[in-house]
Amino acid sequence: MINAPVRNAIDVVAEFLASDPSDEELLAYRFAEDLQARVHYLLERNGEDELTCDERHELDDFIRANRMMTSLKINRELRLKGLKP
Repeated sequence: MINAPVRNAIDVVAEFLASDPSDEELLAYRFAEDLQARVHYLLERNGEDELTCDERHELDDFIRANRMMTSLKINRELRLKGLKP
Protein backbone atom coordinates (compact mmCIF):
# COMPACT_ATOMS: atom_id res chain seq x y z
CA MET A 1 0.00 0.00 0.00
CA ILE A 2 1.16 3.51 -0.80
CA ASN A 3 0.69 5.68 2.27
CA ALA A 4 -1.41 8.80 2.09
CA PRO A 5 0.75 11.87 1.54
CA VAL A 6 1.06 14.47 4.25
CA ARG A 7 0.05 17.09 1.67
CA ASN A 8 -3.11 17.06 -0.37
CA ALA A 9 -3.40 17.90 -4.06
CA ILE A 10 -5.39 21.12 -3.60
CA ASP A 11 -2.83 22.50 -1.12
CA VAL A 12 0.08 21.54 -3.37
CA VAL A 13 -1.47 23.27 -6.40
CA ALA A 14 -2.38 26.36 -4.34
CA GLU A 15 1.19 26.58 -3.06
CA PHE A 16 2.56 26.26 -6.60
CA LEU A 17 0.24 28.95 -7.94
CA ALA A 18 1.08 31.25 -5.02
CA SER A 19 4.72 31.08 -6.11
CA ASP A 20 3.70 33.10 -9.23
CA PRO A 21 5.05 30.59 -11.75
CA SER A 22 6.25 31.69 -15.17
CA ASP A 23 4.36 30.60 -18.26
CA GLU A 24 6.91 27.85 -18.83
CA GLU A 25 6.70 26.63 -15.24
CA LEU A 26 2.91 26.55 -15.35
CA LEU A 27 2.81 24.65 -18.63
CA ALA A 28 5.41 22.14 -17.40
CA TYR A 29 3.79 21.57 -14.00
CA ARG A 30 3.22 18.00 -12.84
CA PHE A 31 2.52 16.55 -9.43
CA ALA A 32 5.60 15.34 -7.58
CA GLU A 33 6.38 11.64 -7.96
CA ASP A 34 5.01 10.71 -4.53
CA LEU A 35 1.67 12.34 -5.36
CA GLN A 36 1.58 10.72 -8.80
CA ALA A 37 2.21 7.34 -7.20
CA ARG A 38 -0.55 8.01 -4.68
CA VAL A 39 -3.12 8.96 -7.33
CA HIS A 40 -2.27 5.84 -9.36
CA TYR A 41 -2.76 3.74 -6.23
CA LEU A 42 -6.12 5.40 -5.57
CA LEU A 43 -7.20 4.89 -9.18
CA GLU A 44 -6.33 1.20 -8.96
CA ARG A 45 -8.31 0.81 -5.73
CA ASN A 46 -11.19 2.72 -7.28
CA GLY A 47 -11.17 0.39 -10.27
CA GLU A 48 -11.44 -2.53 -7.86
CA ASP A 49 -14.22 -0.74 -5.95
CA GLU A 50 -12.13 -0.81 -2.75
CA LEU A 51 -11.79 2.87 -1.84
CA THR A 52 -12.53 3.95 1.69
CA CYS A 53 -14.56 7.12 2.20
CA ASP A 54 -11.39 9.09 3.01
CA GLU A 55 -9.64 7.73 -0.07
CA ARG A 56 -12.65 8.71 -2.21
CA HIS A 57 -12.37 12.29 -0.93
CA GLU A 58 -8.64 12.26 -1.57
CA LEU A 59 -9.15 11.01 -5.12
CA ASP A 60 -11.82 13.67 -5.68
CA ASP A 61 -9.31 16.32 -4.57
CA PHE A 62 -6.78 15.00 -7.09
CA ILE A 63 -9.41 15.12 -9.83
CA ARG A 64 -10.41 18.70 -8.95
CA ALA A 65 -6.78 19.85 -8.78
CA ASN A 66 -5.98 18.17 -12.08
CA ARG A 67 -9.00 19.73 -13.81
CA MET A 68 -8.07 23.16 -12.51
CA MET A 69 -4.46 22.85 -13.68
CA THR A 70 -5.55 21.54 -17.07
CA SER A 71 -7.89 24.51 -17.48
CA LEU A 72 -5.17 26.97 -16.46
CA LYS A 73 -2.69 25.38 -18.86
CA ILE A 74 -5.15 25.51 -21.78
CA ASN A 75 -5.99 29.15 -21.10
CA ARG A 76 -2.31 30.09 -20.78
CA GLU A 77 -1.44 28.25 -23.99
CA LEU A 78 -4.27 30.00 -25.87
CA ARG A 79 -3.18 33.38 -24.54
CA LEU A 80 0.44 32.73 -25.53
CA LYS A 81 -0.72 31.87 -29.05
CA GLY A 82 -2.77 35.06 -29.19
CA LEU A 83 -6.05 33.16 -29.41
CA LYS A 84 -7.43 34.52 -26.15
CA PRO A 85 -7.20 38.00 -24.62
